[in-house]
Amino acid sequence: MPINLSKGQKVDLTKGNPGLKKIMVGLGWDVNAFDSGADFDLDAAAFMAGENGKCPTEKEFVFYGNLEHPTGAVKHMGDNLTGAGEGDDEQIEVDLSAVPANVSKIAFTVTIYDAEARRQNFGQVSNAFIRIVDEVTGTELIRYDLGEDFSIETAVVVGELYRHNGEWKFNAIGSGFQGGLAALCGHYGIEVA
Repeated sequence: MPINLSKGQKVDLTKGNPGLKKIMVGLGWDVNAFDSGADFDLDAAAFMAGENGKCPTEKEFVFYGNLEHPTGAVKHMGDNLTGAGEGDDEQIEVDLSAVPANVSKIAFTVTIYDAEARRQNFGQVSNAFIRIVDEVTGTELIRYDLGEDFSIETAVVVGELYRHNGEWKFNAIGSGFQGGLAALCGHYGIEVA
C-alpha cells in the first residue's frame, strides 16, 4: 500500500527503503468536461535545485525541451500532448545514486502549455496526482492527490524530493503559480527567452 499524502506532508523515502536507487515519478490529470475549445497540453518538468533553491545551470531544468540531465540522474520520458487515458500522463525517472552533490532537491511541476492564449487554468483540471514508484520492484511507494481546487493558476509545484541527513525525503507541496512555466523558471533561477 502506498502512503497517501496530504498537502504539506513530508515522508522519508530512502530511510525505510535503504536499497532504493531508481524511482519513477508519475504525474497524471484529467481535464474537466467544460473546456475552452482548445486542447489541454499539460507538461511535467523537474527542477534540480541547490541549497539556495535555484538550479545551478539550465541543464538542471529537465522538461520536454531537455529530456535528460547530463548525469542521467533525471530523465523525462517524453511529452504527452493530450492527457487521455488512465494512469500516468507523463513520467520522470530519477536515479537517486546519480544525483550530483550540488543538487539538494528536485521539484516536480506541472504547467499548462500556452495557457494564456488558450484561456486555460488548473480550475479546468481535475484528479491531478503525483506518485513515486520503486522502479526495480514496481511498488508504488507514495501517492499525493492534489485535491485542491486551483482556479486561476497555470503552473503547480506538485512536490519535491530533497536530501535530509544523507537520506531522501518527499514533500507534498501543491502550490500554484500564475504565469505558467516562465514564472516557475524565474522561481528556480532559470532565464527564459
